[in-house]
Formats: sequence, C-alpha cells, structure tokens
Amino acid sequence: MLSRRFSTLFSRAVKAKDRVAVVDPHGSYTYGSLLQDSQLLSKRIQASPSVVGALQGSTASKDHQNSRQHQKSVAFLFPREYSYVVAQWATWRTNGIAVPLCDTHPQAELDYIVKDSRASVLVAHPRFADLAARISADNGIPSIVVDLSSLGSHQEPAAAAAAAAPLETPPALSDGAMIVYTSGTTGRPKGVLTAHSNLEAQITALVTAWGWTAGDRILHVLPLHHVHGIMAVLLCALWSGATCEMVPKFDAAAVLHALSSRDPASRDAITLFMAVPTIYSLLIKAYEEAPAEVQRAISMPLKLPSSPLRLMVSGSASLPPSVAGRWQEITGHRLLERYGMTEFGMAISNPLNGERRLASVGTPLPSYEVLIVNEVTREPITGENVAGELLVRGPGVFTEYYGRRQATLDSFEERNGKRWFKTGDVCLVRNGYFHIQGRMSVDIIKTAGHKISALEVEQALLEHPAIAEAAVVGTEDSVFGQRVTAVIVERRGVTPTEIREHCLRHISKEKIPTALHVVKAIPKNAMGKVNKKTLLKDLGLA
Repeated sequence: MLSRRFSTLFSRAVKAKDRVAVVDPHGSYTYGSLLQDSQLLSKRIQASPSVVGALQGSTASKDHQNSRQHQKSVAFLFPREYSYVVAQWATWRTNGIAVPLCDTHPQAELDYIVKDSRASVLVAHPRFADLAARISADNGIPSIVVDLSSLGSHQEPAAAAAAAAPLETPPALSDGAMIVYTSGTTGRPKGVLTAHSNLEAQITALVTAWGWTAGDRILHVLPLHHVHGIMAVLLCALWSGATCEMVPKFDAAAVLHALSSRDPASRDAITLFMAVPTIYSLLIKAYEEAPAEVQRAISMPLKLPSSPLRLMVSGSASLPPSVAGRWQEITGHRLLERYGMTEFGMAISNPLNGERRLASVGTPLPSYEVLIVNEVTREPITGENVAGELLVRGPGVFTEYYGRRQATLDSFEERNGKRWFKTGDVCLVRNGYFHIQGRMSVDIIKTAGHKISALEVEQALLEHPAIAEAAVVGTEDSVFGQRVTAVIVERRGVTPTEIREHCLRHISKEKIPTALHVVKAIPKNAMGKVNKKTLLKDLGLA
C-alpha cells in the first residue's frame, strides 16, 4: 500500500498513465513515461557511488538537524522542460527535499542556495554540466549530469511495474517536499520549507477554486524556482491529469500565436494561461506592434464563445488596471487576479465564476483563514476601508524557514491558540473584496513578479570599490510594477555599465538596478539609518 502522499500525486499519475503529462520542444511525454523516468533517475541517484555517502551521511548543523534530520536536500538545475519534472519527481522518490535552482542565476547565488539548503547532491541537465562541476567542486558535494536518453525507460519493460511499486520507506505527509528561496526583509534569501501536506493543501485549494480538469492544457512560461510556476501551474496540472506545455524561452509573438491559433476541438488547444503583469504587458506590446491582419487573427478567435481558453490568471505582482483593461479589449478575457506568497501558495482569489474586480485580489479561498490587524496595537480590524497587516493561516502555510528557527518564530504570532503567519503586506477590505496596498517594509521591491530584497542589492553594490554608499528603493513603473532604483555615493567615477557587469557576478538579473542616481550624500537619521520614503521625495521619485 502506498503512503497517502503517493496515493495522491503519484497514484493519480498511475491512473492517467496513457495521458500526455508534459509537452516540450523535444516531444510529448505521458504520465507513464514520467513515472518510469523518475523511478529510474531515483535509482541512479541512490546507486551512484559518489552520492551514497552524501545521502546517508549527515553534515548538517545542529539547527538543520533539528529541522529535518532524516531527510537530505537534493538541488537540481534544469531548464523549463520535461527533464525538470523528472528530476523533481525523482527527488521525491528518494524521500529527498527538492531544491530547484534557477538556470539563469549567477554561480554566486546558486552557491549560496546550495550551501544554505545543505544540499547533499546536485543533479543537472547536460547543458549545465560545466556549471554543475564548478558548484560541486566549490561546495564539496557530488553532482550527477543526467541525459534523459540514457535512462533507458523504453529499453526496460519492467520499469512501469517498478514505478508503481510500493516504496520500502514511504515518506510521511509531514516530511519536507521543497525548499524554495525568497527574499525577505533581511539581506539574504531564506529557504521556505514546504511539507508534502502543505503542498497538497496548496494544490487542492487551487484545483478546486479554478476548476482544473484532466481535459485542461496549460501553456507554461513562468520560472520554475518560484511557487507560481512550480505549484500553481506545473503541479496543479499534474495533480489534475492535465497537460502542461512547457516553453523553454518566452517569446511574446509565439505565445500569442499558441493562445489563439489552435483548433478549438483539438487536444493541443490551450485552456489555461498564467503569467505575471509584466508578461501581459509584453504580450500587449507585441500585439500592438503586429500588422492589422495578425491582430485580427489573434483577437477574433479569443473573443469567440467557442474559444477553448477558459481562464487567464495574473499574479506575483499588482496588476495595473491599464494592463487589465487593454488585455480585455484585445482578448475579451478579464484576468483573474489572486494573492499568494512562497510561504503559503495562494490564499485569496477572485472567483472563477462571478465578479472579478480590478485592483482587488478577491476573497479568501475556503481552506485559508485571513485576518487584518493594526500594525502597532495588533488588534483585529473588522471594518472596511481600514488598512492593516494581513495575517494568514491554513494547511497550506509553510513549515519553517529552513535552518532559521528564530526567523520562523518571528514570522508567526499566536492568537487564541491559533498560529498566524505575518505576511508583512498591508491590506484592506472594500465591499467584501480584499485589496493589497503594498509591503509594510520599504525594503521589499515587487518588480515583474519578483520580490526583491533592497538590502541584498545594496550589499552587492557596496562590494564595488568605486561605491562608498548605496540605497536601493522601488519606484513606480507602469510595466514592471516597481523599478529597482539605486542611489549611490561614489568614491570615484563609475559607469552604469560597470555597475551592471559587477552586479551580474553577484545577484540574479531581475535584481539589478535599472535606474541609477548619483548623489553627494545619502541622508541618515541619528541612528545611521536611511529614511527611504524621504529619500524618494528628495529625489522627486515619490
């Protein structure tokens, strides 16, 4: 008998074994193939002589051992294609904690995640063989480069039976499933540990709320190191027995074509699409730059009642009304906006059927409880149009910040025997719908669907010898939501190109400042801290 965890996601795949699970530029792959390939990769990981000791031995610090002493973290580096899913499922088959790495991040950032997650092994796509070798050498862990064609699933008739066989030591629902990194109010990203039970609750909440079925097909254009792309798109599709079509590289014209040009009666027709506001802005731009006949070929099919595209979702950042309005003019679809975080998946959503209000994230999902409290007194706010900090609780809320006991304790508060997660977001209720007003901390910047720690960017800037002081702020931007803006004091002259090249060696691309202001001094208070709201006003950016 499989454990309850495997009787959900994995046994669902067994029942759907002949259906297409994943499509990428290399081909189509059934749920049966996914089960076989992930089982074979799991065996390879566990059998590799260089890995056996790492998986069995314990090198974790006391803090990490207390967190999850019987499990090992498995970091994996793959592009947005079928092989990523195989690596993810293979990790779970070893009862490992999956640590997805971003294939566009610089090595310094990948090294940090590998070290912080206490990864025991790195599994990588052949495209990243050289990078994997450097990470492996620098962090003292084994690495396995996986060519899916060498797994041999088609040459092993017993693979299907082995894939569905019971595990000797099935993982418990309380075991860790993933560590996904997100920037917080401290300078460095924290690893959000999600248990299998949390992940199951997150998935089922969305599958129910958004009406997922086995007949759905979603076009996947989002990063696979964030919960938006991992859970809301990929795992919701696989849980439902649907098809996930993965696009390795975003191309606006190609996406518009895929959404609008396919035969509505075919299995290739896209029924769902999810993206961040920046992507919708880029799609609008591509549409407006296209010839009139191409515009008609896009708009007309999408506006027809027979269009198979039943739902389009926007999230990870605030949706500008201008973008939502223009998208509806082009496609006839009103985007569904929702609210979530790495720490709990999605907790609030506009309805699948019913009124979707602009500038609102909707109402709480059934499996979540939410509460708005005064930021100072911590008293609950029960009326409307009064802003306060949003608190969230429910089965989807994460287990802990990996290896950070105090940070975990600080992020929750007890109220009447219940444990509430403090989101740090300011929220109010208006006519029964929730409206997110922004972050309590000015040091969190939301840009193009990413949450950026201003402190982390400042640390990277200050490593440049020509920069004496640095302050990073978010400034309003109609396309990106906010723009990462740096204010610096120079030791000597430095060009924006030099700063960008320097930052690329330390932080990922989306964190690099796109606006730069050079000043003679950055004002500070008596405690030596910068008042960034005042700084924005002084620069005329507020």
